[in-house]
Amino acid sequence: QVQLVESGGGLVQTGGSLRLSCAASGRTFSSVSMGWFRQAPGKEREFVTAISSTGNTYYADFVKGRFTISRDNAKNTVYLQMNNLKPEDTAVYYCAVRDRSGYPGQRRYDYDYWGQGTQVTVSS
Repeated sequence: QVQLVESGGGLVQTGGSLRLSCAASGRTFSSVSMGWFRQAPGKEREFVTAISSTGNTYYADFVKGRFTISRDNAKNTVYLQMNNLKPEDTAVYYCAVRDRSGYPGQRRYDYDYWGQGTQVTVSS
């Protein structure tokens, strides 16, 4: 059974930083793509970033230059470093795994497993 557990969310002021972690278990994840999505109240879940099994990274335009995704295959963990946070970044952040070959994708159905989410709140 694949499990994804996010951590690292919290309350931060505008301009602050947070680092999210997503620990995966249930199989080896070094050969799969992993991504982060977020969902704000009343809005659709949206793509934030993804990293392929070979380390290629993809970002939504609204986080380019502020967020960085990385992975540690030895720990089966993916990270999201978030800098210069803005109130509009407030959302529940979800980790996701794509258990198929090919480009990681930016749509929800491109991913097969999801974590429970971690809340990120940025105060103005």
